Amino acid sequence: MPSQSEIKWSQLKVGTLVVSALAALIVLIFLMSNSSGGLLTKKISLLAYFENANGLKVGAPVTLDGVTIGNVTVVRILPHHEPGSVEVECKVGAQYLPSLHTDSKVEIVQAGVLGDSYVDILSTHASGPEPKDHAVLQAASTPGIQDVIRTSQDTIAAATDVIHKLGNTVDKINQGQGTAGVMMNDPQLAKKISSTITQLSAITDQVSAGKGTLGKLVYDETMYDQLSQTVARLNTISAGLANGQGTAGKLLKDDTLYKNLNEAVANTNGLLATVNSGQGSLGKLAKDPAFAQQLSESVTRLNSILKDVDEGKGTMGQLLVNRSLYDNANSTLEQGSQLITAMRQDPKKYLTVHVKLF
Repeated sequence: MPSQSEIKWSQLKVGTLVVSALAALIVLIFLMSNSSGGLLTKKISLLAYFENANGLKVGAPVTLDGVTIGNVTVVRILPHHEPGSVEVECKVGAQYLPSLHTDSKVEIVQAGVLGDSYVDILSTHASGPEPKDHAVLQAASTPGIQDVIRTSQDTIAAATDVIHKLGNTVDKINQGQGTAGVMMNDPQLAKKISSTITQLSAITDQVSAGKGTLGKLVYDETMYDQLSQTVARLNTISAGLANGQGTAGKLLKDDTLYKNLNEAVANTNGLLATVNSGQGSLGKLAKDPAFAQQLSESVTRLNSILKDVDEGKGTMGQLLVNRSLYDNANSTLEQGSQLITAMRQDPKKYLTVHVKLF
């Protein structure tokens, strides 16, 4: 049977172990709560409302631009709340208030593809005042893992459809269908393409050997010499123009042409000024309404006379329209011409004067 001292010593060791364990637990709790400022620091509550919690749990960390500043304390559903029916309440340390603003954005983020969800507060572009206790911050719409998976599934389905269509196209080509299929499977076409390539190679060889027009253009120095002479002639012509030689040079260099042209423009301006002032015939035509009226009446009368002539009225009209009158006049002129011709041939016959006396 153990002695009294041994019992006391055992109890002392057990008590010491329990106290050490409690101290370690307290230190651990303080270390775990140090992210939110410690157990004894002042904290405030911030609220945000989301359409979906995306697996967020109570106790999840709250970060500010990636730095942990608190924990999630409440995650619950408010069926009739708009917008967002999921209420998330967070506790953050009051010492972080200078970095928080009423226009800060709150989003639910996942730590990797399979990690737990947590709350992240974005204040990079926020500039409002500090939030009060139980202030509501605006929720930022971020795609959750389900949205990413759903989008990935749509992308995979679209890629599968494209691969299926590509397989069908390859099958058709292998079967010789379509233009590409004919090009891939027609031996005659392959022979034609090979023949064309051979001919192109032969033409290239001829050009490289200086044969034909293209070969001469590439290798014949005569063409270069002629081109050089042409350029030299053009330079000579340009120099002559620059020196004022020839007609074109005088046009460029002779001031007389400029003066004559300037005088012609001045004379034209003076003539136009005279016309605008109503002087001369053109001026009266442009400015005098009485003269214009007289001209209009004269043109009207002329049109009336031409109309009567065209309709066969009057002598001129009959001459134009009446064929018999024209024929008679033509016959009369012809007979007169014959009479004059006969008189010239035998003037005594027609110009003899007989004088009779009583």
